[in-house]
Amino acid sequence: MQKSLAILGAGRVGRALARALHEHGWQITVVTARSEASARKAVKFIRAGRPFAYIPPQIVAAKIILLSVPDDAIPETAAEVARVGGEQLRRKIVMHTSGACDAGALQPVRAFGAFAASMHPLQTFNGLSVPPFEGKVFGIEGDPAAVRAARAIARTLGGVPVNIRRENKVAYHAAGAFASGLLLSLEEAGVQILQNAGLPRREAQRALLSLSRQVLDHYEKLGPQKAWTGPLSRGDFGVVANHEDAIARLHPEFLEAYQAVSRLSAHVLAKDPAGVLQRLESLPRHPSSPFVKSKGGSA
Repeated sequence: MQKSLAILGAGRVGRALARALHEHGWQITVVTARSEASARKAVKFIRAGRPFAYIPPQIVAAKIILLSVPDDAIPETAAEVARVGGEQLRRKIVMHTSGACDAGALQPVRAFGAFAASMHPLQTFNGLSVPPFEGKVFGIEGDPAAVRAARAIARTLGGVPVNIRRENKVAYHAAGAFASGLLLSLEEAGVQILQNAGLPRREAQRALLSLSRQVLDHYEKLGPQKAWTGPLSRGDFGVVANHEDAIARLHPEFLEAYQAVSRLSAHVLAKDPAGVLQRLESLPRHPSSPFVKSKGGSA
């Protein structure tokens, strides 16, 4: 396979992928961004490519055209690629990096004979450095020729290519949200609660990060049930009720999240989900609980 790549939308993901591929011997041709200054900055980070603030005809010189733009911008960008490339897109490979969108968002380039795929690295990007791709899952789907190219890219970077059916893309992406952005929200909520309890932010963050890493380490080594810890895992429902009361007094807006995650824990971790849920629903509720009204106003 010809190892040449044009990057359209050189943000956090596009820059990191381009830099990593360049370090593995790939030729980076076109690098586009929202402004010429941003494109030049991306080229400096990648250490290769020609910067553009628009999609130039030179994109067709690359074998693979990678769209790393926001999800809502993929159809519009694909349409512009089709307009600029036209018939020269025939047998080219066009892919995007969205986790939630499938290759159907690239239909405009398919109309000109290009092969389309989505290739999503299940990885976080900070925009400052290239994350390690070794062992990371790359969710891939699309046209067979484009899927083969995406799998080759993943393997080049040391990743694990995994075929995702197009109808499952959104669920696949939602799973990642549970383990990244939503997990971070829970961590930060805990830090803020500890701050209200009197701990300096740095100490609160250090304490909870240590605890979370320990739980995740146990989860990896022992499995979900044996790693499950806390009052709910022990059936200490009185402690859970006290938690709810304390959270409602400190951060009322956190209460619904605590209750929702407790119910989720019952569903995915408890040996007797129905029994745990029944006990949770019977707990005395703080007046600010979202479940008070649903029970006819009784506490």
